[in-house]
Amino acid sequence: MGLHVFNHPLMKHKLSIIRDQSCGTKMFREIVEELSALMVYEISRDLGLKEIEIETPMAKTVGYQLIKDIVIIPILRAGLGMTQGIQNLIPSLKIAHVGMYRDPITLVPQVYYAKFPPNIKDAMTYILDPLLATGGSIMKTIEFLKEKGVKEIKVLSLIGVQEGVNRILDKHPDVEIYLISLDQHLNDHAYIIPGLGDAGDRLFGTK
Repeated sequence: MGLHVFNHPLMKHKLSIIRDQSCGTKMFREIVEELSALMVYEISRDLGLKEIEIETPMAKTVGYQLIKDIVIIPILRAGLGMTQGIQNLIPSLKIAHVGMYRDPITLVPQVYYAKFPPNIKDAMTYILDPLLATGGSIMKTIEFLKEKGVKEIKVLSLIGVQEGVNRILDKHPDVEIYLISLDQHLNDHAYIIPGLGDAGDRLFGTK
């Protein structure tokens, strides 16, 4: 349990491309999808399997199927940029949504939308947010999930800072956090330094 920071050459290479301010919207979006898929590929090694009987064109044989349902929870709106890459990897997954915005004065997350599939209690859940800054939005989402009885919660962010990580794990030590980079600090406006700017604006071309 706790914090896991990937040390994968492809992840580091691709993350460096989208950090660059000259990276355009199309490339930014595509690489976020690729990085999200790479992260899930790495963390899915311990997913449980059950044997099933299948028939190939030649003979019957033993095949394998995931035991648990997978539910991804993108935090709107930036988390949406991480969904497609994971969905391409696991087409059978379910997608929940949590919509929040950060109050510009208090920096406290405000919820305006939340929708979860009925099977979420027994599922493996992945919270998606490209940037783990203060951790407020992710903590609120964790609380929603735990209220619904969810036991297995993983957080996937491309970049985070120790301040946000500590805030989450101090209250939820049973949650696992996965990052590609642990960055230096937050500035006065709670943006990650060096970070990559506003992930939502760069994903959707709104700035």
